[in-house]
Amino acid sequence: MELRAEVEAWISDDPDPVTAAQLQSWLDTNNEIELRTSFSGFLAFGTAGLRGPVRPGPSGMNRAVVGRTAAAIAAYMKERDLTSVVIGRDARHGSEAFTRESAEILSGAGMLVHVLPRPLPTPVLAFATNELQCDVGIMVTASHNPPQDNGYKVYLGGTVDGIHYRGSQIVSPTDESIAAHIEAITQLANYPRGQNWSIVHEEIINKYVKTTAAIAKRPGSLKIVYTAMHGVGTETLLRVFHAAGFTSPILVDSQTQPDPDFPTVAFPNPEEPGAIDLALETARAFDADLVIANDPDADRCAAAVKDSATGWRMLRGDELGAIFGEIIARNSSKGILANSIVSSTILSKIAAHYNLEFKQTLTGFKWLAKIDGLTFGYEEAIGYAVDAITVNDKDGISAAIKLAQIATDLAVENKTLLNLLDEIWARHGFHATEQISIRLTDVSQVHQIMGRLRKNQPVEIAGHVVTSIDDLSTPADGLPPTDGLRIWLDGTIRIIIRPSGTEAKMKCYIEVIEKDSAHAQIILDQLRAPLKELLS
Repeated sequence: MELRAEVEAWISDDPDPVTAAQLQSWLDTNNEIELRTSFSGFLAFGTAGLRGPVRPGPSGMNRAVVGRTAAAIAAYMKERDLTSVVIGRDARHGSEAFTRESAEILSGAGMLVHVLPRPLPTPVLAFATNELQCDVGIMVTASHNPPQDNGYKVYLGGTVDGIHYRGSQIVSPTDESIAAHIEAITQLANYPRGQNWSIVHEEIINKYVKTTAAIAKRPGSLKIVYTAMHGVGTETLLRVFHAAGFTSPILVDSQTQPDPDFPTVAFPNPEEPGAIDLALETARAFDADLVIANDPDADRCAAAVKDSATGWRMLRGDELGAIFGEIIARNSSKGILANSIVSSTILSKIAAHYNLEFKQTLTGFKWLAKIDGLTFGYEEAIGYAVDAITVNDKDGISAAIKLAQIATDLAVENKTLLNLLDEIWARHGFHATEQISIRLTDVSQVHQIMGRLRKNQPVEIAGHVVTSIDDLSTPADGLPPTDGLRIWLDGTIRIIIRPSGTEAKMKCYIEVIEKDSAHAQIILDQLRAPLKELLS
């Protein structure tokens, strides 16, 4: 009876007749499984904003949940005398409706609201937040999540609560403040709705294209295959390449246009096995020089290259980070290079080689973007800021044109991206990295596993002696506390174990430093099974 009363109250306040009717149908048919799935708590609002399946009720992404979140953001803004907001969206299921819902609620709250004119990449929204001098930016996207999901990213434009945001994603305690405002909302129907918003002028998008294209100085004609992974990257990337004077990339036809069902990939993330198979097939057919892939909201960038030993293969996120870092460092007389703690240590060594400052942050670009004067920042999950002045966030479009320029310049010297990597490894040692992920059935298992690891710390793993363990919940290197362990084996093997911030999943990041790839691979092979056992 308690569940029924909760559902009925939600239906009466649901602004969307479609989701209200679905809930009523489940009530009428006593479909307790669906109802309990939809009413298993309000979708958590954290530093990643919202992310979850598009479905009715408080546990899903729908107009009622988005409307309450927009109302909470409006309350947060009023507390701090913030008055303007720009909203962007990708092309996922529900994105357009969620954008309109947000615009109506924020407009009704008296905010100056701007809306991007069509589905566009997340970095365009981050750029527009600064360019329009908006206090808040909202991007309706679930990035590279499965087709059934959608989400809601929040950016702040200036300095808020003593934190210099400059168009970057929110961090604590902003998320907690907004979450508290969401919890205080009892009736969305009580909040006025407005229709007074403006559509962002094309001049803003044109300026993003022109500024990003300026990253490339020496156009080339390499044969580059590009896939947007059914996302929103194609239009913007083609315009950037054209403005930079580069030959248009060869498109993966079936993945060029936005499609919220992502029909050709099991999981729309370039890092996932099989996700770029069609791109590699296209590359072979055209005898291409390089493959570039964006994730669906185009804030991440991946690449594949022709390896003489293995054929076409994906570059690891850390390999691409090393390539960007090396070239940017070579051409910088001063500046700051930075990466997240789970990324490779190679960037710190590149920075030292070129006498540049290096900084390390917690996982997530929201932390990297808080570094004033950032020259280049990356995280191993294929997120790169090669032009942090223009976009203070990861940007898959600027990374793509930067990579095209690097590959073009190397080709003039009869070199490839792999030749550049070999130079880096020859100087600093081969840095092999790998990530292991273990999916769990429940988030509570995460706490059990971390508790067990802290209580019974390993003394050796796969025959390699544990030389030290850093508990990242009480860090000694000046970083904010986070749930994780950093384990050193035999001095040259680093393992970081942490729970996922958004899923019931344990993650393990391995780095092995050896004189060559063959020796490193042997050690990786030894570690894989014991680490999986340790995490389960």
